[in-house]
Amino acid sequence: MFFDFFKKKEPYASRTEEHCVEEYNDVFLVANYFKNETGVTFDKHTSILKNKLITFCRQRNICSFGKLLEKVSFDKTLRQELIDALTTNETFFYREFRQIEEIVTLVKNSGERAEILCAPCATGEEPYSVAIALLEAGVAPSRFHILGIDINQDAIDKAKEARYKERNIKNLSQTILQRYFRQEDSVYILHESIKSQVSLKVFNLFDSAFKGIGKFDFILSRNMLIYFDKETKLKAREILESLRTNPKQEIFFGHADLF
Repeated sequence: MFFDFFKKKEPYASRTEEHCVEEYNDVFLVANYFKNETGVTFDKHTSILKNKLITFCRQRNICSFGKLLEKVSFDKTLRQELIDALTTNETFFYREFRQIEEIVTLVKNSGERAEILCAPCATGEEPYSVAIALLEAGVAPSRFHILGIDINQDAIDKAKEARYKERNIKNLSQTILQRYFRQEDSVYILHESIKSQVSLKVFNLFDSAFKGIGKFDFILSRNMLIYFDKETKLKAREILESLRTNPKQEIFFGHADLF
């Protein structure tokens, strides 16, 4: 999961408030709310967070951070808009490919159908990379299924569209591109045969309902924990470990996800 504080969003359609007197003072109120809701901390980016939040509020004619917190407490659409505004995702196919190769080997050697979780999945490159690698290794489509989850609705929508630019497919060979993608100008569109191997859903790791998503033979959780403090990292790891079919199977964390 990556964060882009400079990404512009379309204005949120809300009721116009008259006589809006701006009062954007305590950004820590929102920072604490966001951490409690998502686990993400902005301790090192407070000034950038404040500028981002001011833009977010002005686009929606919300006059203060207090008013913003009041609105998101009952407006689920606005709450998701806030999450999407503060989390965006930029990644590419076959990233940290050695881990993908290890999963492929484990699935092939198991001889069983594998349920695989990618959390987070960003705009789909990681779960689709795993699917392509498995098929390229001769694993039958009936022998695996991948669930990709992310807290960002925009990212999930883009993953479902599966339309990628050259920077996203830079690690793929021409053979892979010709076999699994259709090109339209500078856009590479993933074939339905790959998309059908992957389910994509919006999920918050820290929601109570998250533990009900099932059990998984293999779990990838790369480049998410880097945005958590130590306590939240341990909590996230505990949640992910509870989803393992085999408690001895290690979770595939990113190289930057230090504990």
